Amino acid sequence: MTKVLILGANGRIARIVEQRLLAETDVQLTLGLRNAGRLLVTSPERETVIQGDVSDSQLLDTVMPNQDIVYANLAGNMALLAQTIITSMNRNHVPHLIWVTGSGLYHETPNPFGAWVEQVVGHAAKNDTRHAARIIESSDIPATIIRAAYMTDDTKIDYELTYKGERFKGTMISRASIADLIMKIIAEPTAYENTSLGISQPGTDNMLPQVKLMAHHR
Repeated sequence: MTKVLILGANGRIARIVEQRLLAETDVQLTLGLRNAGRLLVTSPERETVIQGDVSDSQLLDTVMPNQDIVYANLAGNMALLAQTIITSMNRNHVPHLIWVTGSGLYHETPNPFGAWVEQVVGHAAKNDTRHAARIIESSDIPATIIRAAYMTDDTKIDYELTYKGERFKGTMISRASIADLIMKIIAEPTAYENTSLGISQPGTDNMLPQVKLMAHHR
């Protein structure tokens, strides 16, 4: 039975993934978040909730053993979190990381959307996510980085992928689509090892989002 550790389990994408994994698979889940009271456990025989901060290496080392996949759905000091997670995964021999972040890690997002992302996210935050990606990509952990366009709560699953070194397509993507990609990776992680995938909805190339990212949570 596959065991998946979700870090940032109260995130909107994470909740979709959790619900789908419970409904469609026999995966065993460990759900990590700062406030355990925010989650409603519906399958106690398959879900273990861990309260705490992901930057706490001792906490990670208590939940990391015997996990098959770590799915990180986080915000904040991304470089610090990436290093802490990678270090614990190495210590505990966990074989795959799924890391969700935004587009523009490699300056691959064309303008005007690329400039919009840089402006509303901020250069310091964007440089932090780029540093986190470099930590992950230079590690020995097989990982899949998901670089998402602007995230929406549309329930439609419709997406296309681009790879590192390719120009990013589109400007928006539903969280349901990102969750669908994560489901595929969990089902067959070796098929996605050491890849960095841009994800967006086809046909949104010229649709610049009209909202600010201040409340843009994963």
